[in-house]
Amino acid sequence: MTGHTGFKGSWLSLWLSMLGAKVFGFSLEPPSVPDMFGLIGLDGSVIGERGDIRDGEALCRAMQGFAPDLVVHMAAQPFVRRSYCEPVKTMTTNVIGTVNVLESIRQTPSVRAVINVTSDKCYTNMNSGKPFRETDPMGGDDPYSASKGCAELVAHSWRKSFFGDGPLMASVRAGNVIGGGDFGEDRLVPDMVRAFFAGKAVHIRSPKAVRPWQFVLEPLSGYLSLAAALLEGKAEFSGGWNFGPGEGDAFDVGQVVLGVVKRWGDDAAYVIDQEDHPCEAVLLRLDCHKARRELGWVSKTGIEVALDWTVEWYKACQNDPKSLRALTERQIRRFEEM
Repeated sequence: MTGHTGFKGSWLSLWLSMLGAKVFGFSLEPPSVPDMFGLIGLDGSVIGERGDIRDGEALCRAMQGFAPDLVVHMAAQPFVRRSYCEPVKTMTTNVIGTVNVLESIRQTPSVRAVINVTSDKCYTNMNSGKPFRETDPMGGDDPYSASKGCAELVAHSWRKSFFGDGPLMASVRAGNVIGGGDFGEDRLVPDMVRAFFAGKAVHIRSPKAVRPWQFVLEPLSGYLSLAAALLEGKAEFSGGWNFGPGEGDAFDVGQVVLGVVKRWGDDAAYVIDQEDHPCEAVLLRLDCHKARRELGWVSKTGIEVALDWTVEWYKACQNDPKSLRALTERQIRRFEEM
């Protein structure tokens, strides 16, 4: 797995380890302080090497040394606003980094299946209100979205040009994930948590922006189902897949803010930021009929449970950080039992 020290990477690393998988991670150091990877003690569960996917030679050596059956590519520069400040780094990480991962896979005969993780922002967005389907064109106005569209084109090219006889590869596009352990910059829930930890009001931008919010385990469960199908040699599961919430669960930023504030209590407060900010899409929705119809995947939690479990995790982080590993495992088991 690339990007195993990140937010989604930490959740997936733990879940795979609980399922009995032997996980090898290639990633930079955890991207924040604090970080979920360290808080839940994953160093003892995951074999890891610190490295940059822009270093193709180091990546290839690590992959060949471990000889995996499955590669999950999660490493990325994941922030829209940072992409305006670091457009070259965003492009080299998200596009050339993906090329390096796919080239390393070409040189590692053990690999039978690949999950290439991109983003719902890979689609050309005209703010039409229409949910994006897997067959819609790739694109993006901001550097981050453009890089994810390019990464999708790269994956399509390598699948058609080089992976005809294997490995099987799926590209996955998830909505805005929430859950404990995310400390990323310029993300709604982490921004709120940092402010509440400090006893301050959080500044909210774009309260009317609509996003496909979902609990972090929702898309990860889709990735695991796809990986299982690909490892069984089911070529029809290659290609692009959307994993998002149910059609009634696309809420705006303001609604999510109110939900977190209500659950947090303790005088949690927010103010609407009137400053100008770099342009981001106002409306994002995903059409997930393909995953439901062909994979049997359904969204389980809904926004209310997602917010309950997210606030539960951060409250534990504030009050009893030593309990976080057990709590994270407990949330995974709860999700599995739904």
